Amino acid sequence: MLLLCTPDQLAEGRSRGFSIQGQRLLAVRKQGRVHAYRNRCPHRGIALEWEADRFLDASGGLLQCAQHGALFLIESGECIQGPCQGEFLEALSCQEDERGVWVDLPSAEA
Repeated sequence: MLLLCTPDQLAEGRSRGFSIQGQRLLAVRKQGRVHAYRNRCPHRGIALEWEADRFLDASGGLLQCAQHGALFLIESGECIQGPCQGEFLEALSCQEDERGVWVDLPSAEA
């Protein structure tokens, strides 16, 4: 497991992007739980964010792809609207303790 950030660096209702070992990842905290994904839209394989650390739609309740507006459930990564509807973001195994938020890094080929 690799350290993404300390618990206080990911506030409730916020998202953050990370680059670890050449891979782009994202994390969002919703209802106290951290959800982590590979920062890659299943439609075109591009990064999701609008600008640095901006992954959420205007309501703050869904992840949104900046390129084509696809909307994803934070809890599962499922696309519920857009050209990749029914597909999923690549979820990462994620744990949190008092020291930080930790993820298992996917292989670069995935």
